[in-house]
Amino acid sequence: MDEIRGVPTWQEELASLVDAGLRYDGAPIDLTAATESTSKRSSGYLDGSGSGSGSEARETLKDQVTGFMKSWGEMLLHLAKGCKDIVEQTVVTEDSYVVRKLAKPAAKVSKKLSFMNEYLPEDRDPVHAWPVIFFVFLLALAALSFSPEQDRPAAVIRKLRVHPTNAARVQLPDGRYLAYQELGVPAERARYSLLTPHSFLSSRLAGIPGVKKSLLVEYGVRLVSYDLPGFGESDPHRRRNLSSSASDLINLAAAVGIDEKFWLLGYSTGSMHTWAAMKYFPEKIAGAAMVAPVTNPYEPSMAKEEMVKTWEQWLTKRKFMYFLARRFPTLLPFFYRRSFLSGKLDHLDQWMSLSLGEKDKLLLEDPTFQEFYKRNVEESVRQGITKPFVEESVLQVSRWGFTLSEFRTQKKCTTNGVLSWLMSMYSEAECELVGFRKPIHIWQGMEDRVAPPAMSDYIGRMIPEATVHKIPNEGHFSFFHFCDECHRQIFYALFGEPKGQLEKVRETEETLVETEAAHMDTSAATTTTKE
Repeated sequence: MDEIRGVPTWQEELASLVDAGLRYDGAPIDLTAATESTSKRSSGYLDGSGSGSGSEARETLKDQVTGFMKSWGEMLLHLAKGCKDIVEQTVVTEDSYVVRKLAKPAAKVSKKLSFMNEYLPEDRDPVHAWPVIFFVFLLALAALSFSPEQDRPAAVIRKLRVHPTNAARVQLPDGRYLAYQELGVPAERARYSLLTPHSFLSSRLAGIPGVKKSLLVEYGVRLVSYDLPGFGESDPHRRRNLSSSASDLINLAAAVGIDEKFWLLGYSTGSMHTWAAMKYFPEKIAGAAMVAPVTNPYEPSMAKEEMVKTWEQWLTKRKFMYFLARRFPTLLPFFYRRSFLSGKLDHLDQWMSLSLGEKDKLLLEDPTFQEFYKRNVEESVRQGITKPFVEESVLQVSRWGFTLSEFRTQKKCTTNGVLSWLMSMYSEAECELVGFRKPIHIWQGMEDRVAPPAMSDYIGRMIPEATVHKIPNEGHFSFFHFCDECHRQIFYALFGEPKGQLEKVRETEETLVETEAAHMDTSAATTTTKE
């Protein structure tokens, strides 16, 4: 007998009863009811009561994929637990070959990096916390590297230009060339010579931004600014440090004809090159001025309060950049190429991760400052290499080779050997005053969040003889850039009342010396004739 279409066989009915947990009791099976029930389930329509009991949801492809992924995840989880157990039982035991070989090196590395545990919460185990932090850091770098450009908000992009070379250059003893710029009075009529190294992301074009030539002439100042190695048009240095930086400055002064003592002016990070010249060539320096000086934020001699007040003024990204410069400087080029070396001009505070005060923000919006800033940055990144910027960052957070306390005026007594020590017990030992015994002036804006006032407090504590001028309501840029009254205050503190430029006094002196020499030669010839 042929099967009725749509009616299940007795084997299917029996299987459904077994699956449902029912047992056959011998009663006859109503095939009609079974047929109607099966037909309703296959058609998907509700019964007349509208209860929905006759509808059965079908499994979609999404549900199947979800179930497969869950099952696959559970399998991977069990596999990972199994691998972990195997590693713990075979590799991580004290007797294993791996532990015996790596225990001592791992302990040394852990000891060196133990200072980083201070940044973790007290309830976190460093062994578990740092691998997670490192993994998240790698993910963040990957996200920064592969983030799509179309996700960024559209903005007007200003490109950096490369200008033709036009700087005056001198050749140093090692063959490198150093680019410089002169402003003010000419060399033969200069009453004072003032040399200034520039700060980070700057160039020789900065000097004293916006200084009036009339002010330089009024005081008889010859202002010489130069490009640090690798910046602007200066050749890079193979292995730059603060000692070589001081030598470059002294060699430049000799090359441009500065024979007498000269003054130094350091702004922001340029102040560390000023300190270096004062340390290694104090006999060449007449005095120093610093505006918003930046010191090493990791300097061990800083008091805890000074260090806390310094770090709390900075944004998290700026703190992170200092950390990279100190511990992982090889990662700095990645960030530099994505910011000021990308060829695109952006706001200074965004590039440098600066938190600026109100006066600094107003100055940055000034068209005059924007024009100066654009041209200065273009000259700074002219060579398009990261090396000089990495060197400058590393120099700031590394040990300088000297401490600021060495500039303090103090008495030093010489006692050579036991005999001198015994003689000093009965007589006064030979003593002399040491330190940088020249004028040191520091100007610090009290609203400065780039070089916080705590840094100048530290300098004043280490060098009591230094004169610290605390300027209320001034920021990092507002006191130094395009402020005629500020420039006059600096010159007055350094040079006193303006005396103007020299009226060819040097030529007159040289003429007198030549006349006296000629007169002596004539006298000698006359004496010889008489004899």
